[in-house]
Amino acid sequence: MRKVLLSTAAAVVVGAPLVGATGAQAETLTLCWAAWDPANALVELSKDFTAQSGIDMKFEFIPWPNYTDRMQNELNSKGKLCDLVIGDSQWIGGAAENGHYVKLNDFFAKEGISMDSFLPATVYAYSTWPKGSDNYWALPAMGDALGWTYRKDWFARPELQAEFKEKYGRDLAPPKTWDELKQVAEFFQKREIDGKTVYGAAIFTERGSEGITMGVTNALYPYDFKYENPEKPYDMEGYVNSPDAVKGLEAYKAMYDCCTPPGYTNAYMQENLDAFTSGQVAMMMNWFAFFPGLYKNENVGGDKIGFFVNPEEIVKGSTLGGQGISVVAYSDKQDAALQYIKWFAQNDVQAKWWSLGGYSCAKSVLEAPGFADTAPFAADFLVAMGQVKDFWQEPAYAQLLLAMQERVHDYVVANKGTAKEALDLLVGDWTEIFEDEGKL
Repeated sequence: MRKVLLSTAAAVVVGAPLVGATGAQAETLTLCWAAWDPANALVELSKDFTAQSGIDMKFEFIPWPNYTDRMQNELNSKGKLCDLVIGDSQWIGGAAENGHYVKLNDFFAKEGISMDSFLPATVYAYSTWPKGSDNYWALPAMGDALGWTYRKDWFARPELQAEFKEKYGRDLAPPKTWDELKQVAEFFQKREIDGKTVYGAAIFTERGSEGITMGVTNALYPYDFKYENPEKPYDMEGYVNSPDAVKGLEAYKAMYDCCTPPGYTNAYMQENLDAFTSGQVAMMMNWFAFFPGLYKNENVGGDKIGFFVNPEEIVKGSTLGGQGISVVAYSDKQDAALQYIKWFAQNDVQAKWWSLGGYSCAKSVLEAPGFADTAPFAADFLVAMGQVKDFWQEPAYAQLLLAMQERVHDYVVANKGTAKEALDLLVGDWTEIFEDEGKL
């Protein structure tokens, strides 16, 4: 669901026309995605596809602030810009029901591509509609989840270790629960380190697109939040606003109130990256997709940085990110686009994808012996992907998302009402949306 705040070029076009063995100009495919580090890794990876197939690749990489609107407009207008699209998990319902994506079942069967070869959570989230069915509209392409980074070098300082141990009776270490997370954040809040005032944690508060919803759900899921009655779809009363869900929302607001940098009212991915890389915060919530780049960062990477999975509370839970790759139904080059998906699904390609900085969803990569040692965040990524939950993937997801953005931002940041009132109002909003959709 990564929709906001990475400032890179609006579009990157890579590759030149290739000449095949016959001397004729080779076919060219255009793949559309967001502009961020994993997209650059995909450019490098795709050179192998061109070398093997003779099919040239172009890439339209659109900055996150514009990506969803740009691509939804493209799909809704039945445009032909993109032959392949790596689309957010939330798009899958609308894309399937509106005919934007090619259904891939027959192709998978013909080519022997089994969804059992990918982590179940990624198949469920990135590929299926209706959810959990055997109808596939994408191949899992980019696994992602919300995790945390921390200043490992600060945590290791003997004087801080001793002070924390005396105060809390345990070692200063990556927190395992949301209660511990708040304790650690409070410990660092407004502390002076190396002559500079630092703060506890950078969390998501952005209201305009999806930021605060992604952050809040990272607290709600460990408090056993459910979108609906498991036995009765769209029955939300007592689930969205359960007593435990209320506690989860209160926990997120407590983190915001106690332990964030000054003026942190509209922060998402980029603001958190800036806060962490500038040495402003001890911990940061963000997507695993950014962790390879952070580890390489000269200021805070290497031995200075550590990673941990989203803390649990009542249950384990992490907010799902990531995307699947789909063939656009309006493309005139569907056969060549399917060739790309067949190539991308291969085990050796998936292994290289991980090595270049992409996040493979293939079991052949993630369940291989020694995977946990391939990167300092690899083991945590695997744990996170085993406990992910996702936002609504309904065709009306955008309305559902904007309603949650408003309600939780009003409570967490604007300090309006109580957590229970915010979730009660959200149930009302979502009920009205589903009634308009004919689901209730």
